[in-house]
Amino acid sequence: MITTKVGRRGQVTIPSQVRKQLGLAEGDAIVFIPQEEYILIKPVTKTLLDIRGIVQVTSPQDFDEIRHHVKQQQSREKNQ
Repeated sequence: MITTKVGRRGQVTIPSQVRKQLGLAEGDAIVFIPQEEYILIKPVTKTLLDIRGIVQVTSPQDFDEIRHHVKQQQSREKNQ
């Protein structure tokens, strides 16, 4: 097990052994994924720009309607 400390401003240094294992370099992005009893840290390998165009769209999209639908779904999930 490798441990590190949280600094005054909430900063954490990722130990070099872990950075090497994940292939992280200065400036790389990571994501924190909360689990029940721990936080999973993963490197961000793709962004939305990287996957743009992967899904073929055959007709114009109404993004206002899509946002409205997503917000409704999130509200339902939150209230469950």
